[in-house]
Amino acid sequence: MSRATTAQELFEDLQALSATERRKFFLLLESRAFREEDFSYEDIFGHLAGETFTVAEAAQYLEMSVPNFRRYVQRGQIAPVQTVGRNQLFGTRDLRALKQALNTRRAP
Repeated sequence: MSRATTAQELFEDLQALSATERRKFFLLLESRAFREEDFSYEDIFGHLAGETFTVAEAAQYLEMSVPNFRRYVQRGQIAPVQTVGRNQLFGTRDLRALKQALNTRRAP
């Protein structure tokens, strides 16, 4: 009788793979594993609707550097929803809207 692989064993096997093989694995996983599933933005990120993000988290979400994100803030293209001391926090709705705008602008 065959035994199922545990998550820990799978993780250890993945760590043992070369970087090239790991990339191939994740490309296969991305392209084949969840074909039947059609997740919406809300399915994946809906639980974050009321959350706020730090500058670093917002920049990472937008796939840009922190200094570049700060330029968007200085230009008024996005505003913090809350400031705690010197820390600015940004809402998910504003971040999503900016990301959509950036993706539209980048599209060929």
